[in-house]
Amino acid sequence: MRVGIKTNPQNTTWPDLLAVWRAADHDDSIESAWVFDHFYPIFSDPSGPCLEGWTVLAALAHDTDRLRLGSMVNGMPYRHPAVLANMAAALDIISDGRFELGLGAGWNREEADAYGISLGSTLGERMDMFDEGVAAIVGLLSDEETTFSGVHVQLTNARCEPKGPQRPHPPIVIGGGGEKRTLRTAAQWADHWNSPPLELQQWEHKRSVLERHCQNVGRDPSEITRSMLFRFDPEDSNQLASSMASAAGAGVELAIVNLPIPHDPGHVAVVGRIARSIG
Repeated sequence: MRVGIKTNPQNTTWPDLLAVWRAADHDDSIESAWVFDHFYPIFSDPSGPCLEGWTVLAALAHDTDRLRLGSMVNGMPYRHPAVLANMAAALDIISDGRFELGLGAGWNREEADAYGISLGSTLGERMDMFDEGVAAIVGLLSDEETTFSGVHVQLTNARCEPKGPQRPHPPIVIGGGGEKRTLRTAAQWADHWNSPPLELQQWEHKRSVLERHCQNVGRDPSEITRSMLFRFDPEDSNQLASSMASAAGAGVELAIVNLPIPHDPGHVAVVGRIARSIG
């Protein structure tokens, strides 16, 4: 099992966040590091401080050398897909090909309403926006010119230059577990599917749904990396080690450990020891 960390940039400071990423960059047992894409703290006091994820990620890409990196995951409604594609290409260049593009349909109604961002009038409309956005982004990152005629996205001979070093495009990470739409989108487009924290039986069921969607679209499911988020309680690292080992046995290929706040390089050392112990 490969191992990554996730550091939500909320209720924290830039120096603390950077210290954790630098510690992870120097620990070869940790493959990747991730932030989130929100403007308000989540599962916390929404009035608290929250650093904007893409700005932070670009700075962290510049200040690290080895880690693969990305946002888990970017809310499609927050930026026009063409803008997002250009941001992704730039970050792939800044990181020297270490960037992975996480994409999700978006869910945080509180911050969206506060900023006047539409998540769609229905869940179905939101998923339609997501599907069109993913297709448009992949086209822009892959092709010299892209024309796309959708309900929510329209592109006419659109360009995205310069492109990054990863070809045909940075790996596409689809996050979520919706069985009818999200996992179908993952089967179509994802190089990497990320699941929220789940019991293993639930995760195995989601994986089987993804595999059925892959069969329907003519895709080999082994082409898609399968990851899951794990919660880390500093008071019980043995529980994290046990959960990760069990998940590895069930077929989770990448464990992404959500580090607690306040961010502490010591937590990186614990995750690194666990990563080495489970091989």
